[in-house]
Amino acid sequence: MHDNPHILIIDDVVDNIQVAMNTLKEDNYDFSFASQGTQALALLEQDSVRFDLILLDIMMPGIDGFEVCKKIKENPQTQDIPVIFLTAKVDVDSISKGFSLGSVDYITKPFLADELLARVRTHLQLYRAKLLLQEHNIALESKIIYEHKRLLSELENNQKEMIWMLTELMESTSDETGKHIRRVAEICSLLAHYHPSLTEEDAEILFHASPMHDIGKMTVPHEILHKPGRYTEDEFDIMKTHTANAYKLLCCSNRKLIKSAAIIAHEHHEKWNGKGYPCQLKGTDIHIYGRIVALADVFDALTHKRCYKDAWSIDSVIEYIKQHRGTQFDPELVDIMLAHIDEFKEIIQIT
Repeated sequence: MHDNPHILIIDDVVDNIQVAMNTLKEDNYDFSFASQGTQALALLEQDSVRFDLILLDIMMPGIDGFEVCKKIKENPQTQDIPVIFLTAKVDVDSISKGFSLGSVDYITKPFLADELLARVRTHLQLYRAKLLLQEHNIALESKIIYEHKRLLSELENNQKEMIWMLTELMESTSDETGKHIRRVAEICSLLAHYHPSLTEEDAEILFHASPMHDIGKMTVPHEILHKPGRYTEDEFDIMKTHTANAYKLLCCSNRKLIKSAAIIAHEHHEKWNGKGYPCQLKGTDIHIYGRIVALADVFDALTHKRCYKDAWSIDSVIEYIKQHRGTQFDPELVDIMLAHIDEFKEIIQIT
Protein backbone atom coordinates (compact mmCIF):
# COMPACT_ATOMS: atom_id res chain seq x y z
CA MET A 1 0.00 0.00 0.00
CA HIS A 2 1.17 3.55 -0.80
CA ASP A 3 2.02 5.91 2.10
CA ASN A 4 -0.50 8.73 1.59
CA PRO A 5 -4.15 7.70 1.15
CA HIS A 6 -5.43 8.62 -2.30
CA ILE A 7 -8.93 10.11 -2.46
CA LEU A 8 -11.02 10.50 -5.62
CA ILE A 9 -13.54 13.40 -5.48
CA ILE A 10 -16.36 13.30 -8.03
CA ASP A 11 -18.60 16.38 -8.38
CA ASP A 12 -19.85 18.36 -11.37
CA VAL A 13 -19.28 21.64 -9.45
CA VAL A 14 -15.58 22.46 -9.37
CA ASP A 15 -15.99 24.75 -6.33
CA ASN A 16 -17.35 21.84 -4.31
CA ILE A 17 -14.29 19.79 -5.25
CA GLN A 18 -12.02 22.64 -4.16
CA VAL A 19 -13.79 23.03 -0.79
CA ALA A 20 -13.45 19.31 -0.05
CA MET A 21 -9.76 19.30 -1.04
CA ASN A 22 -9.01 22.39 1.07
CA THR A 23 -10.67 20.79 4.06
CA LEU A 24 -8.93 17.44 3.72
CA LYS A 25 -5.46 18.58 2.72
CA GLU A 26 -4.43 19.10 6.34
CA ASP A 27 -4.37 15.30 6.70
CA ASN A 28 -1.81 14.93 3.92
CA TYR A 29 -3.98 13.05 1.42
CA ASP A 30 -3.32 12.71 -2.29
CA PHE A 31 -6.22 13.78 -4.51
CA SER A 32 -7.68 13.10 -7.90
CA PHE A 33 -10.94 14.56 -9.13
CA ALA A 34 -13.52 14.25 -11.86
CA SER A 35 -16.46 16.46 -12.81
CA GLN A 36 -18.39 13.77 -14.72
CA GLY A 37 -19.31 10.17 -14.01
CA THR A 38 -17.72 8.86 -17.20
CA GLN A 39 -14.48 10.69 -16.41
CA ALA A 40 -14.43 9.17 -12.91
CA LEU A 41 -14.99 5.65 -14.22
CA ALA A 42 -12.16 6.12 -16.72
CA LEU A 43 -9.82 7.14 -13.87
CA LEU A 44 -10.84 4.07 -11.90
CA GLU A 45 -10.00 1.83 -14.87
CA GLN A 46 -6.36 2.94 -14.86
CA ASP A 47 -4.08 0.31 -13.40
CA SER A 48 -1.47 2.89 -12.44
CA VAL A 49 -3.79 4.65 -9.97
CA ARG A 50 -5.10 3.07 -6.76
CA PHE A 51 -7.73 4.85 -4.70
CA ASP A 52 -8.39 4.40 -1.00
CA LEU A 53 -11.69 6.30 -0.80
CA ILE A 54 -14.21 7.97 -3.11
CA LEU A 55 -16.26 11.09 -2.33
CA LEU A 56 -19.19 11.01 -4.73
CA ASP A 57 -21.88 13.58 -5.54
CA ILE A 58 -25.28 12.23 -6.57
CA MET A 59 -26.75 14.91 -8.82
CA MET A 60 -24.56 15.12 -11.92
CA PRO A 61 -25.39 15.44 -15.61
CA GLY A 62 -25.17 12.25 -17.68
CA ILE A 63 -24.33 9.40 -15.37
CA ASP A 64 -25.47 10.33 -11.87
CA GLY A 65 -23.78 9.32 -8.63
CA PHE A 66 -26.02 6.31 -8.08
CA GLU A 67 -25.09 4.82 -11.45
CA VAL A 68 -21.39 5.56 -10.88
CA CYS A 69 -21.54 3.81 -7.50
CA LYS A 70 -23.30 0.82 -9.05
CA LYS A 71 -20.59 0.45 -11.71
CA ILE A 72 -17.84 0.82 -9.10
CA LYS A 73 -19.34 -2.02 -7.05
CA GLU A 74 -19.82 -4.23 -10.11
CA ASN A 75 -16.11 -4.03 -10.98
CA PRO A 76 -14.03 -6.60 -9.02
CA GLN A 77 -11.04 -4.22 -9.20
CA THR A 78 -12.86 -1.36 -7.49
CA GLN A 79 -15.73 -2.91 -5.56
CA ASP A 80 -13.94 -2.79 -2.20
CA ILE A 81 -13.09 0.93 -2.34
CA PRO A 82 -15.28 2.75 0.23
CA VAL A 83 -17.69 5.26 -1.31
CA ILE A 84 -19.07 8.22 0.68
CA PHE A 85 -21.92 10.13 -0.88
CA LEU A 86 -21.38 13.89 -0.50
CA THR A 87 -24.59 15.57 -1.62
CA ALA A 88 -27.46 17.96 -0.91
CA LYS A 89 -30.08 15.22 -1.36
CA VAL A 90 -31.25 14.36 2.14
CA ASP A 91 -34.53 12.51 1.56
CA VAL A 92 -34.84 9.05 3.07
CA ASP A 93 -35.26 7.30 -0.29
CA SER A 94 -31.99 8.76 -1.64
CA ILE A 95 -30.09 7.83 1.52
CA SER A 96 -31.50 4.28 1.47
CA LYS A 97 -30.69 3.87 -2.21
CA GLY A 98 -27.12 5.01 -1.62
CA PHE A 99 -26.55 2.43 1.10
CA SER A 100 -28.25 -0.31 -0.94
CA LEU A 101 -25.78 0.35 -3.78
CA GLY A 102 -22.84 -0.22 -1.47
CA SER A 103 -21.84 3.18 -0.09
CA VAL A 104 -20.36 3.21 3.43
CA ASP A 105 -21.53 6.69 4.49
CA TYR A 106 -23.59 9.72 3.52
CA ILE A 107 -22.55 13.32 4.25
CA THR A 108 -24.91 16.17 3.44
CA LYS A 109 -23.94 19.52 1.97
CA PRO A 110 -23.03 21.97 3.21
CA PHE A 111 -20.81 19.81 5.42
CA LEU A 112 -18.90 20.69 8.55
CA ALA A 113 -15.14 20.49 8.09
CA ASP A 114 -14.67 18.50 11.31
CA GLU A 115 -17.38 16.04 10.28
CA LEU A 116 -15.82 15.47 6.85
CA LEU A 117 -12.35 15.02 8.32
CA ALA A 118 -13.57 12.60 10.99
CA ARG A 119 -15.63 10.43 8.67
CA VAL A 120 -12.94 10.28 6.00
CA ARG A 121 -10.34 9.30 8.62
CA THR A 122 -12.64 6.60 10.01
CA HIS A 123 -13.36 4.99 6.67
CA LEU A 124 -9.76 5.18 5.52
CA GLN A 125 -8.66 3.45 8.71
CA LEU A 126 -11.31 0.78 8.21
CA TYR A 127 -10.29 0.28 4.58
CA ARG A 128 -6.59 0.06 5.44
CA ALA A 129 -7.38 -2.39 8.23
CA LYS A 130 -9.46 -4.49 5.83
CA LEU A 131 -6.63 -4.61 3.27
CA LEU A 132 -4.13 -5.52 5.96
CA LEU A 133 -6.39 -8.28 7.22
CA GLN A 134 -6.81 -9.62 3.69
CA GLU A 135 -3.02 -9.67 3.23
CA HIS A 136 -2.57 -11.51 6.51
CA ASN A 137 -5.30 -13.99 5.55
CA ILE A 138 -3.66 -14.64 2.19
CA ALA A 139 -0.30 -15.14 3.89
CA LEU A 140 -1.90 -17.45 6.45
CA GLU A 141 -3.70 -19.45 3.76
CA SER A 142 -0.45 -19.81 1.81
CA LYS A 143 1.33 -20.96 4.95
CA ILE A 144 -1.40 -23.48 5.73
CA ILE A 145 -1.35 -24.82 2.16
CA TYR A 146 2.45 -25.12 2.24
CA GLU A 147 2.44 -26.84 5.63
CA HIS A 148 -0.32 -29.19 4.47
CA LYS A 149 1.69 -30.15 1.38
CA ARG A 150 4.83 -30.59 3.51
CA LEU A 151 3.02 -32.83 6.00
CA LEU A 152 1.48 -34.89 3.19
CA SER A 153 4.91 -35.23 1.61
CA GLU A 154 6.41 -36.34 4.93
CA LEU A 155 3.60 -38.85 5.45
CA GLU A 156 4.07 -40.20 1.95
CA ASN A 157 7.83 -40.49 2.46
CA ASN A 158 7.18 -42.33 5.72
CA GLN A 159 4.89 -44.72 3.86
CA LYS A 160 7.57 -45.34 1.22
CA GLU A 161 10.18 -45.97 3.91
CA MET A 162 7.89 -48.38 5.75
CA ILE A 163 7.10 -50.22 2.52
CA TRP A 164 10.77 -50.74 1.73
CA MET A 165 11.49 -51.86 5.30
CA LEU A 166 8.68 -54.42 5.14
CA THR A 167 9.90 -55.48 1.71
CA GLU A 168 13.39 -56.11 3.05
CA LEU A 169 11.88 -58.11 5.90
CA MET A 170 9.89 -60.16 3.41
CA GLU A 171 13.01 -60.82 1.33
CA SER A 172 14.72 -62.33 4.37
CA THR A 173 11.95 -64.95 4.66
CA SER A 174 11.33 -65.57 0.95
CA ASP A 175 13.11 -67.01 -2.03
CA GLU A 176 12.56 -63.73 -3.86
CA THR A 177 15.36 -61.20 -4.10
CA GLY A 178 15.36 -57.44 -3.80
CA LYS A 179 16.14 -57.23 -7.49
CA HIS A 180 12.89 -59.05 -8.29
CA ILE A 181 11.01 -56.51 -6.19
CA ARG A 182 12.76 -53.64 -7.97
CA ARG A 183 12.14 -55.09 -11.42
CA VAL A 184 8.45 -55.67 -10.73
CA ALA A 185 8.15 -52.07 -9.55
CA GLU A 186 9.81 -50.81 -12.74
CA ILE A 187 7.66 -53.01 -14.98
CA CYS A 188 4.47 -51.90 -13.24
CA SER A 189 5.42 -48.25 -13.53
CA LEU A 190 6.16 -48.63 -17.25
CA LEU A 191 2.87 -50.43 -17.93
CA ALA A 192 1.00 -47.64 -16.14
CA HIS A 193 2.96 -45.02 -18.09
CA TYR A 194 1.75 -46.43 -21.42
CA HIS A 195 -1.80 -47.23 -20.28
CA PRO A 196 -4.21 -44.68 -21.83
CA SER A 197 -6.46 -44.51 -18.74
CA LEU A 198 -3.73 -44.06 -16.13
CA THR A 199 -1.69 -41.05 -15.06
CA GLU A 200 1.90 -40.49 -14.00
CA GLU A 201 0.60 -40.44 -10.43
CA ASP A 202 -0.68 -43.98 -10.97
CA ALA A 203 2.73 -44.96 -12.31
CA GLU A 204 4.41 -43.58 -9.19
CA ILE A 205 1.90 -45.24 -6.86
CA LEU A 206 2.50 -48.59 -8.56
CA PHE A 207 6.26 -48.16 -8.33
CA HIS A 208 6.10 -47.65 -4.56
CA ALA A 209 3.17 -49.95 -3.70
CA SER A 210 3.87 -52.98 -5.92
CA PRO A 211 6.88 -54.14 -3.82
CA MET A 212 4.28 -55.16 -1.20
CA HIS A 213 2.53 -57.59 -3.54
CA ASP A 214 3.85 -60.67 -1.72
CA ILE A 215 4.11 -59.24 1.79
CA GLY A 216 1.59 -61.85 2.94
CA LYS A 217 4.15 -64.59 2.35
CA MET A 218 5.58 -63.73 5.74
CA THR A 219 2.54 -65.53 7.17
CA VAL A 220 3.24 -68.72 5.20
CA PRO A 221 5.18 -71.46 7.06
CA HIS A 222 8.88 -71.54 6.18
CA GLU A 223 8.86 -75.16 5.04
CA ILE A 224 6.12 -74.43 2.50
CA LEU A 225 7.52 -71.11 1.34
CA HIS A 226 10.93 -72.65 0.63
CA LYS A 227 9.83 -76.04 -0.67
CA PRO A 228 11.94 -76.82 -3.78
CA GLY A 229 9.35 -79.02 -5.48
CA ARG A 230 5.71 -78.72 -6.41
CA TYR A 231 3.14 -78.07 -3.70
CA THR A 232 0.56 -80.58 -2.64
CA GLU A 233 -3.04 -79.40 -2.89
CA ASP A 234 -3.11 -78.64 0.85
CA GLU A 235 0.21 -76.80 0.69
CA PHE A 236 -0.99 -74.71 -2.23
CA ASP A 237 -4.15 -73.81 -0.31
CA ILE A 238 -1.95 -72.55 2.52
CA MET A 239 0.26 -70.63 0.09
CA LYS A 240 -2.77 -68.93 -1.43
CA THR A 241 -3.70 -67.46 1.95
CA HIS A 242 -0.85 -64.95 1.60
CA THR A 243 -3.12 -62.70 -0.50
CA ALA A 244 -5.95 -62.48 2.02
CA ASN A 245 -3.53 -62.26 4.96
CA ALA A 246 -1.77 -59.30 3.37
CA TYR A 247 -5.05 -57.57 2.70
CA LYS A 248 -6.12 -57.98 6.34
CA LEU A 249 -2.79 -56.46 7.38
CA LEU A 250 -2.99 -53.43 5.10
CA CYS A 251 -6.65 -52.70 4.35
CA CYS A 252 -7.35 -50.58 7.45
CA SER A 253 -4.97 -47.81 6.37
CA ASN A 254 -6.33 -44.60 4.87
CA ARG A 255 -2.95 -43.73 3.34
CA LYS A 256 -2.76 -43.74 -0.44
CA LEU A 257 0.23 -46.02 -0.88
CA ILE A 258 -0.78 -48.52 1.79
CA LYS A 259 -4.35 -48.70 0.45
CA SER A 260 -2.94 -49.36 -3.02
CA ALA A 261 -0.58 -52.00 -1.62
CA ALA A 262 -3.55 -53.72 0.03
CA ILE A 263 -5.38 -53.93 -3.31
CA ILE A 264 -2.30 -55.19 -5.10
CA ALA A 265 -1.47 -57.84 -2.49
CA HIS A 266 -5.07 -59.06 -2.53
CA GLU A 267 -5.70 -59.17 -6.29
CA HIS A 268 -2.41 -59.85 -8.08
CA HIS A 269 -3.20 -63.59 -8.37
CA GLU A 270 -6.64 -63.02 -9.87
CA LYS A 271 -6.98 -63.97 -13.55
CA TRP A 272 -8.77 -62.23 -16.38
CA ASN A 273 -11.00 -65.29 -16.95
CA GLY A 274 -12.06 -65.45 -13.28
CA LYS A 275 -10.04 -68.59 -12.43
CA GLY A 276 -7.55 -66.92 -10.13
CA TYR A 277 -7.58 -66.48 -6.36
CA PRO A 278 -8.59 -65.59 -3.69
CA CYS A 279 -11.94 -64.16 -4.93
CA GLN A 280 -12.17 -65.44 -8.53
CA LEU A 281 -12.64 -61.91 -9.79
CA LYS A 282 -13.04 -61.59 -13.54
CA GLY A 283 -12.04 -59.02 -16.17
CA THR A 284 -12.34 -55.41 -15.13
CA ASP A 285 -13.72 -56.43 -11.73
CA ILE A 286 -10.04 -56.91 -10.93
CA HIS A 287 -8.52 -53.55 -10.01
CA ILE A 288 -6.19 -52.25 -12.72
CA TYR A 289 -3.33 -52.20 -10.18
CA GLY A 290 -3.89 -55.91 -9.52
CA ARG A 291 -3.96 -56.68 -13.24
CA ILE A 292 -0.75 -54.78 -13.84
CA VAL A 293 1.15 -56.47 -11.01
CA ALA A 294 -0.16 -59.88 -12.11
CA LEU A 295 1.47 -59.46 -15.51
CA ALA A 296 4.64 -57.81 -14.18
CA ASP A 297 5.17 -60.48 -11.50
CA VAL A 298 4.82 -63.41 -13.91
CA PHE A 299 6.93 -61.72 -16.61
CA ASP A 300 9.83 -61.23 -14.21
CA ALA A 301 9.44 -64.52 -12.31
CA LEU A 302 9.54 -66.62 -15.46
CA THR A 303 12.68 -64.92 -16.77
CA HIS A 304 14.66 -65.60 -13.57
CA LYS A 305 15.74 -68.70 -11.69
CA ARG A 306 13.88 -69.75 -8.54
CA CYS A 307 14.58 -72.58 -6.09
CA TYR A 308 11.85 -74.63 -7.74
CA LYS A 309 12.56 -73.82 -11.42
CA ASP A 310 15.12 -72.63 -13.95
CA ALA A 311 14.86 -69.34 -15.81
CA TRP A 312 12.92 -69.36 -19.07
CA SER A 313 14.21 -67.80 -22.26
CA ILE A 314 12.71 -64.42 -23.07
CA ASP A 315 11.13 -65.85 -26.24
CA SER A 316 9.42 -68.58 -24.23
CA VAL A 317 8.12 -66.04 -21.73
CA ILE A 318 6.74 -63.82 -24.50
CA GLU A 319 5.05 -66.81 -26.09
CA TYR A 320 3.52 -67.80 -22.73
CA ILE A 321 2.14 -64.29 -22.22
CA LYS A 322 0.69 -64.25 -25.74
CA GLN A 323 -1.00 -67.62 -25.16
CA HIS A 324 -2.53 -66.38 -21.89
CA ARG A 325 -3.75 -63.07 -23.28
CA GLY A 326 -7.41 -62.76 -22.36
CA THR A 327 -7.33 -65.79 -20.03
CA GLN A 328 -4.74 -65.10 -17.33
CA PHE A 329 -3.82 -61.55 -18.30
CA ASP A 330 -5.63 -58.35 -19.25
CA PRO A 331 -5.40 -58.30 -23.07
CA GLU A 332 -4.87 -54.54 -23.20
CA LEU A 333 -1.90 -54.80 -20.84
CA VAL A 334 -0.42 -57.66 -22.88
CA ASP A 335 -0.70 -55.53 -26.01
CA ILE A 336 1.03 -52.63 -24.25
CA MET A 337 3.87 -54.88 -23.11
CA LEU A 338 4.35 -56.42 -26.55
CA ALA A 339 4.29 -53.01 -28.23
CA HIS A 340 7.15 -51.85 -26.00
CA ILE A 341 8.82 -55.18 -25.37
CA ASP A 342 12.36 -53.84 -25.81
CA GLU A 343 11.89 -51.50 -22.85
CA PHE A 344 10.58 -54.35 -20.70
CA LYS A 345 13.50 -56.54 -21.76
CA GLU A 346 15.87 -53.88 -20.46
CA ILE A 347 14.18 -53.93 -17.06
CA ILE A 348 14.56 -57.68 -16.60
CA GLN A 349 18.33 -57.25 -17.11
CA ILE A 350 18.55 -55.45 -13.76
CA THR A 351 20.57 -57.77 -11.50
